[in-house]
Amino acid sequence: MIGTLLGIKKEMTSVYDSRGRRVGATVIQISPNLVTQIKTTDGKDGYSAVQLGYGTKKSVKKPQLGHGKKAGIEQPIRWFREVVADGQDLKPGQEIKLDQVFSIGDAVKVTGISKGKGFQGGVRRHGFHGGPKTHGQSDRLRAPGAIGSGTTPGRVYKGKKMAGHMGSSGVSTKNLEVVGLNKNDNLLIIKGAIPGPVNNLVLITKLGRIKGYTPPPEEKVEEEINESKESEMISEASSPEASAPAEGESSFAEITEDKKNAG
Repeated sequence: MIGTLLGIKKEMTSVYDSRGRRVGATVIQISPNLVTQIKTTDGKDGYSAVQLGYGTKKSVKKPQLGHGKKAGIEQPIRWFREVVADGQDLKPGQEIKLDQVFSIGDAVKVTGISKGKGFQGGVRRHGFHGGPKTHGQSDRLRAPGAIGSGTTPGRVYKGKKMAGHMGSSGVSTKNLEVVGLNKNDNLLIIKGAIPGPVNNLVLITKLGRIKGYTPPPEEKVEEEINESKESEMISEASSPEASAPAEGESSFAEITEDKKNAG
């Protein structure tokens, strides 16, 4: 079965985890994902994967519409993403719902595009310490410092950490805990923060179960509580100990008989 679904990042909130601690959490909306294509090693693609379609919008290009109709999907699809899966138990056009993949207590990985921060210096982008703050320092506090040697090699090495564009890149956050699941509204609540802005597309991959996870006790319904109380009262009333008089006490029949004899 598939272990990855597409979703939309919504607002952050606070919930109580399995240990009763109040923690920050992120709400992700995962509407039913549609299987648009299944790739196999025996086919022309040469590898195993499942292509998922998610979301819709008014204006969708004709190639996307045709690709969806080929899988038997009439609605326009906004996003297509491939995920690693076997795909033996799936077929094109099938819907995959939230509760078929995830449950409370799962460990998941969330992948998304991080927020764009624009052009940033080395201190913020890479955590450089900057220059000295005393001893005559005037304008070198956030300077990057030396970026290479002189004649040899006479150039700046590729990949040198310098100032530049920050953010808007793929980021994955692993081992996040699923602390809530709402099947009616298609909402998945994950403990902690996830990459990307609100309404950003994210991929949620199931990694396993949280180590040492203990599910909280199930809450009893009011009807069950009332039924249990009534059964306890009936059992107490019908027990022989409750009907029999205690030691040193007389029964009601004996008391009435004594009154008649006295009269």
